[in-house]
Amino acid sequence: MKNIIELKNLHKVYATGTHALKGIDLEIKEGEFCILLGLSGSGKSTLLRCLNRLIEPTSGDIIIDGIDVVAAKGKQLRYIRRKIAMIFQQFNLIRNLSSLTNVLTGKLGYSSLVHSLTFPQHKKDTKIALENLKRVGLKEFAEKRTRNLSGGQQQRVAIARALMQNPKVILADEPVASLDPATADSVMRYLGELNKKDNMTVICSLHFLSLARKYGTRVIALKDGKIVFDGTPKEIDEKRFKEIYGQDAEEVEIR
Repeated sequence: MKNIIELKNLHKVYATGTHALKGIDLEIKEGEFCILLGLSGSGKSTLLRCLNRLIEPTSGDIIIDGIDVVAAKGKQLRYIRRKIAMIFQQFNLIRNLSSLTNVLTGKLGYSSLVHSLTFPQHKKDTKIALENLKRVGLKEFAEKRTRNLSGGQQQRVAIARALMQNPKVILADEPVASLDPATADSVMRYLGELNKKDNMTVICSLHFLSLARKYGTRVIALKDGKIVFDGTPKEIDEKRFKEIYGQDAEEVEIR
């Protein structure tokens, strides 16, 4: 398998002086399901947002699918972002619009402004959007406003929206942090299916080691902006868990 992502000596220093990423070197292969573990403030979200330049890295190299992300501008940067879908903890949906319309907004990176304003009139796009809603078990909720959906259903709409980009990589920033355990597991199951059936590379930040063990093929742990562990989920025993989260931390199981 070839590398889909390469990071070399990546640093991010915020204007406040916080050094969030400290020389990250990382290679991720196509088709991996990478879990990012670490305390809040360890650098997980910063790392994910640097990958598609939602925030600008201070220094270092980011290569995705052979393209220099840091140097990319204009059309090239838009092309890269189309291939990297992002799923957020708070869903980032337009709550007064239907599930179908929210999913259609995933095509914005491919469309002109005029085309995007008339998405519901485009049969081809609508058919694809309905198929993506079906993949996450929500086709029957297509016309329902997302504000009337449960948290787990909203996150599944967000996954369907991400699929509209036809991405090579999905970045999921704590996608289950605000969900109950059963719902969290169901959302992770859909991400796992995309990884296995579509060979889609997934990088997902989590706090639950049990979910990392169940769905991840690789775990990368961050602490104070540095990688402190890189290996398989099974390699994280109680000692390593406490090294990542602190001596008073206790693992919470989600089954």
